[in-house]
Amino acid sequence: MNIHFETVTPKNRKSVEDLCLFPEQINFIESAADCLKEADEISQWKPVAIYNECNLIGFAMYGYFNEPLPYGELWLDRILIDKKYQKKGYGKIAISALIQKITKEYACKKIYLSVYDINKTAIHIYQKIGFYFNGKYDTKGEKIMVYDVC
Repeated sequence: MNIHFETVTPKNRKSVEDLCLFPEQINFIESAADCLKEADEISQWKPVAIYNECNLIGFAMYGYFNEPLPYGELWLDRILIDKKYQKKGYGKIAISALIQKITKEYACKKIYLSVYDINKTAIHIYQKIGFYFNGKYDTKGEKIMVYDVC
């Protein structure tokens, strides 16, 4: 596998927006199109297309927010792997590679994400990578997980 990330641009945006999930996963994450609209409005969000070789396999969005003070928080807020590429190990590899990418980009000691507790597959992957629950919930009722960078 050769996982890499590319900025979402007008050239690849339509393909990213066309990424699909299984019907039972739709309530776990906003569509890539909705995520990109949010990134258009909030400059802190960094949307990226996930590729294996030259094949678009997924989408992720991350961002650093100055609140809460004094340090702010780095969020890996959205990640999806197209249904054609699920159950092949891409998710775990993509998340690990994204952690490396964003920790080089931002000097943060922790990375946050949130997940619905019924999304057992995602939780399992996140925990294998090293994320853990911090006992808090986000504004949508998702449980917050944290990854300690060092």
